[in-house]
Amino acid sequence: MPKRIASLTDLQISRAKPQEKQKALFDGGGLFLLVTPAGGKLWRFKYRFSGKEKILAFGAYPEISLGEARQRREEARKHLANGVDPGEIKKSLQAATVARLEEGFEVIAREWHGKFASSWSTSHAATTLRRLEADVFPVIGDHPLADIKAPELLAMLRRVEARGALETAHRIRTICGQVFRYAIATGRADRDPAADLKGALPPYKPRHLSAITDPAKVGDLLRAIDGYQGSFVVKSALQLAPLVFVRPGELRQAQWAELDLDRAEWNIPAERMKIKKAHGVPLSGQAVAILRELKALTGRSRYLFPSARSNARPLSDNALNAALRRMGFEKDEMTTHGFRALARTILDEVLGFRPEIIEHQLAHVVKDPLGRAYNRTTHLGERKRMMQDWADYLDGLKAQK
Repeated sequence: MPKRIASLTDLQISRAKPQEKQKALFDGGGLFLLVTPAGGKLWRFKYRFSGKEKILAFGAYPEISLGEARQRREEARKHLANGVDPGEIKKSLQAATVARLEEGFEVIAREWHGKFASSWSTSHAATTLRRLEADVFPVIGDHPLADIKAPELLAMLRRVEARGALETAHRIRTICGQVFRYAIATGRADRDPAADLKGALPPYKPRHLSAITDPAKVGDLLRAIDGYQGSFVVKSALQLAPLVFVRPGELRQAQWAELDLDRAEWNIPAERMKIKKAHGVPLSGQAVAILRELKALTGRSRYLFPSARSNARPLSDNALNAALRRMGFEKDEMTTHGFRALARTILDEVLGFRPEIIEHQLAHVVKDPLGRAYNRTTHLGERKRMMQDWADYLDGLKAQK
């Protein structure tokens, strides 16, 4: 142990200046302050254990005050008196801290997201991570996942509910449940507290996306689209939307490489589909005519409907809905997603097509009596006839002024 000269004072420490070589200022009992040439002031504790001289770091001054350094020295001396190496105690505590961080909710949630995001749509993956980062990680992100109980999870969800985002609160509960179940499967948790919260939040009644389904009003809509005075690209997308009734994102991000206009086929790859299965869209003669005219304008772009700002990006999420608003259709009357409901309703209730044919063309998961999912060529002949009959029917509605 270094020979005790005199107890240090805060004044001595604050006045200590760096020199060419590091300098030790002793406080006694093995505690000293190391002043480095760069000006650092570092607390060190010198001791012997099992016949070997060792040095333990206590931190830097002034973050660790003189009083705190002395307290740590006394704790270390107690360990020594009990035959325990204080350096090993520190290593164990550091390891426990690292383990705690590695088992934290945020670490495991990000691991879960990284494992499964590739199987989701790009927008769903981004939305899921955004919800976690905005509402979950700041509250329970650093908590050991296995220690989180239902009341703690509910308190976090109540914060989301309190700002009027009840739907988001329900969705976050679902996301958290998926993270907990992943932790259970990987041996880092025993149960899912999110499951205990069923019924703890007020029920949320989802709002159905608005759609025009009255044939007479559909005619008005189609005539309005044909008379749209805005961007030709946006107009073409709106004209094609009722003819193919795919999801808005699938339409906006459509690529020329996916189309064979000579065969009147559009094959959407699995990675762009919500169901993660390739989807075939038979194209009516009317759809092919719209696409041929559009190709003269955007055929050199990757996308059928490139953004006005850059051919390297598709139209924005809001471009088509904004065009509907400019034409006078309010959001509680018609949305771009509503073209799907429009087609499904009239094809079934007015034109009488078989529901399984319609559902398959909508890219919903449809199974046969043996439980097997149809592939993209199932009922292809019937679907081709349906799509042409549908386009002809829409032309008839437009003509009925």
